[in-house]
Amino acid sequence: MPRSVNSVASRARRKKILKRTRGNFGARANVWTVAKNTWEKGQLHAFRDRRKKKRNFRRLWITRINAGIRPYGMNYSQFIGKLAKANVMLNRKVLADLAMNHPQTFEAVVQAVK
Repeated sequence: MPRSVNSVASRARRKKILKRTRGNFGARANVWTVAKNTWEKGQLHAFRDRRKKKRNFRRLWITRINAGIRPYGMNYSQFIGKLAKANVMLNRKVLADLAMNHPQTFEAVVQAVK
């Protein structure tokens, strides 16, 4: 009996990857083996960086809070400690936004914990 290969499914599988690598430079877009490696590496980076994004934003928020609290004679560490003691339940994302975009409200929060 002759060997049966499903060329329709094979071609569809290749076309799916080549469609996803459209827009890449040179062989990365149209040579199957190169495109496949490119796409797989991209998926690795995407997976890793979804987690890295959370770390980066937390660092950014901490930096903004620290910069916003310095004029009031405190640093970030002292401010967060006093927030916890005063039972103020604001997260870093909100505090960073207040420090940047709403300085009067941020000042009210600082006065509440001092």
